[in-house]
Amino acid sequence: MTFTPRTAPRHPGALLRASALAAAALAGIAAPVLAHADWKPTRPVTIVVPYVAGGGTDTTARATAKLLSEQWGQPVIVENVPGADGLIGTRRVNESKPDGHTLLLQTPAIVLTKHAPAFKGVDPLARLVPVTNIAQSPGVIVANGKFPATTLPELISYCKAAPQPCSMGTGENVAKLFGRQLQAEAIPNLIVVNYKGTAAIITDMIANNVNFAVTGVASALPHQKAGTLKIVASQGTSRSSGAPDVRTVIETGLPQYEYTTWFGLFATKDTPPAVTQGIYSAVREAMRSPELQKAIAAAGAEPLVNTPEEFAAQVRKEDERFTALAKRFPLD
Repeated sequence: MTFTPRTAPRHPGALLRASALAAAALAGIAAPVLAHADWKPTRPVTIVVPYVAGGGTDTTARATAKLLSEQWGQPVIVENVPGADGLIGTRRVNESKPDGHTLLLQTPAIVLTKHAPAFKGVDPLARLVPVTNIAQSPGVIVANGKFPATTLPELISYCKAAPQPCSMGTGENVAKLFGRQLQAEAIPNLIVVNYKGTAAIITDMIANNVNFAVTGVASALPHQKAGTLKIVASQGTSRSSGAPDVRTVIETGLPQYEYTTWFGLFATKDTPPAVTQGIYSAVREAMRSPELQKAIAAAGAEPLVNTPEEFAAQVRKEDERFTALAKRFPLD
């Protein structure tokens, strides 16, 4: 016996009412999405870069700002506010209105701010809301071109036995933490020299005033090609496309020194979700541009756009990791 289900009569009025109810339900679901995607600034937007001009963070910010300005029909201005390991520029955003018109482009260094010995006050990260990543780039360990080591294990072995202590140049807090970790775990007499920017570190490495440092791959490559510097290790989980012959710290048996920089957009705490979602959507659209992808690649990075929720989870994970390291190897 075959069972045939009963169906309702196809009454035109019933079909119209059902269609109207379905449309209303879909509108209720889609409305918030459209509201998020439709948010646009009503006046010029400022992206604060809390570091000196010319670095990877600054390059990424300017390329992104140009395309966001075209999308929004409003000027998007990049403002460099360096100082205090990025704290001055970050506080500039902390104190702005939570309306999406003042944004911050930061790196994982922000999670270490509260661990700096001179820091006082409220953790600036707690007064921000993650919006989206824009790009990521592995750090590279770079040495003077004549330094007698071509890998990180060789560098450690040389520095441990060298008659004169080796020196390492650092810029941001993550690099300082790496220096402290190397001191504690591998090179007890390592001298860590703090700088205000990558350009000064590279100048002193070329002059052999410091032996090695952690920089972005884009900053190191031109000097490696000229022979004045050499990249001894990539800190990424895979080899850098810009230096495919350079082994990673993982490949050389030192995974504890893995570090990948992200460049992420933050807004002021209490910025409405509709606004952060709108900014994320605009960045995602901008990332389709070959122009932006080329600019990010030129900075030695690769595009990485994620949702506000995904980026928030990434920041929390980074915070946990670096907080644990900062307790083991306190910054000074």
